[in-house]
Amino acid sequence: MQRALTSAVRLSRRWRPLQACGCASNRMARDPEIQVRALTGPDQGITEILMNRPRARNALGNVLVSELLEALAQLQEDRQVRVLIFRSGVKGVFCAGADLKEREQMSEAEVGVFVQRLRGLMNEIAAFPAPTIAAMDGFALGGGLELALACDLRVAGTGQGERWDRPWEQSVSPENHKHTWAGMLPSGSWAPAKVLSFEEKREGMKIITFQPYRVASSAIMGLIETTRGLLPGAGGTQRLPRCLGVALAKELIFTGRRLNGAQAQALGLVNHSVAQNEEGNAAYHRARELAQEILPQAPIAVRLGKVAIDRGMEVDIASGMTIEGICYAQNIPTRDRLEGMAAFREKRPPKFVGE
Repeated sequence: MQRALTSAVRLSRRWRPLQACGCASNRMARDPEIQVRALTGPDQGITEILMNRPRARNALGNVLVSELLEALAQLQEDRQVRVLIFRSGVKGVFCAGADLKEREQMSEAEVGVFVQRLRGLMNEIAAFPAPTIAAMDGFALGGGLELALACDLRVAGTGQGERWDRPWEQSVSPENHKHTWAGMLPSGSWAPAKVLSFEEKREGMKIITFQPYRVASSAIMGLIETTRGLLPGAGGTQRLPRCLGVALAKELIFTGRRLNGAQAQALGLVNHSVAQNEEGNAAYHRARELAQEILPQAPIAVRLGKVAIDRGMEVDIASGMTIEGICYAQNIPTRDRLEGMAAFREKRPPKFVGE
């Protein structure tokens, strides 16, 4: 059950692009859509995958999927990777889901092949041997939320209203003023939070004076495929009910409802929600803190614990106990187990080496 822990690739300490190959949309020279970085110093052992496709809001197209698959194939054999963080280089968005514009150009057969690759990507993320964390700063819709669901842990940024002292006047007609500010506001927009005055003007026009607030880059997430005539096809129908329960997962998928970070935490969809900062990367910083809590622990025991939980959740409890026993037996002969016992006996912090 345990994946090989031998090191195949050692990453550089700087952001490093991975080149994709054999992709339909990779016919010409282009900028990489992901970058990989292994952190150093006290964060050594944390590796980050940065999604950076700003023009498409990190939408999952052929190139991005191929680069993610290549990165995972390399990283899963690197025993130096103790925690893997998925984050965004595009402010205000984690991942906007599948690239529907690209999909419009595909035949039905090509769509089927692409969705299968997308499902395979999520399975590879879920099966990654080390713990994975999704740092959700901004929108995570459709396939973007499915990517986060494939991770072990999820952290979301929650937008905080920031008052703007200068009032703002807006002229509207009686027919449209009720709909002017309807709907969900985009991240980073200026939003009227309070109506200060409402004054009638000639010819039916009205002047509304607002006290605006700035909305920070809050995580907005949802499996919204049913609002596009689709259904989740990259694991959403399977991982969401395992995360939240069947009834709640059905409600969220049937309605295509969007949740903010605080709502998602209340439901148990994310592990932590944190107040957004000015840079729009509060979830990333909390994800790093979470990774730092994992780093000192015995890496083989952590990986085997992940296997025991993931495999055990798919079977009855008796079979799950058998799986736990198999994983426990694999950990007994490790040097780290002996180091843990010795450190306890000698009343000192353990120094685990992953052997």
